[in-house]
Amino acid sequence: MKRLVIDFEICQKNCTKCQIKCSYPYHPENNGITRLRELVSYYLVCRKCEEAFCINACPNNALQKDEKGFLIRSNFLCVGCKSCVLACPFGTIPSDLPYYLSGCDFCIGRTDGKEPLCVETCPFGAILYKEIEEEKEKNIFLVNENLVVRVIRWKKEEEVIKR
Repeated sequence: MKRLVIDFEICQKNCTKCQIKCSYPYHPENNGITRLRELVSYYLVCRKCEEAFCINACPNNALQKDEKGFLIRSNFLCVGCKSCVLACPFGTIPSDLPYYLSGCDFCIGRTDGKEPLCVETCPFGAILYKEIEEEKEKNIFLVNENLVVRVIRWKKEEEVIKR
């Protein structure tokens, strides 16, 4: 199965503001990759602090942890004040997130066999659309059935000791 692959290291290193174009028709700035970058940060970069400063700093309770400890941002409660960005001691929460939620449907059923527009327009080659298996490559993580991320993942000390 072909999946969208984001090389998060390239993305974070080269892009201060995402320059890709997106064909997703239902969001204001036509940039669905913004939401995907947010998910990657919450799933793979976030340190999952026991006492989450970002959650405590939010004046509207827009950030919560799910049952696995991953951050979830409520679009209806977030006002874009960036208190969470300032409160996170690790810089996990991207500062360029808009308060509204962009979407991404992974171009399912809309590409007619071609590459998605985000892949074609990424100037740094940080986004690919290809057959990939999570376990076969180093630093590759499956975020969902349509999204794979290449990232050097932070590990808690006890995870490193167990290996």
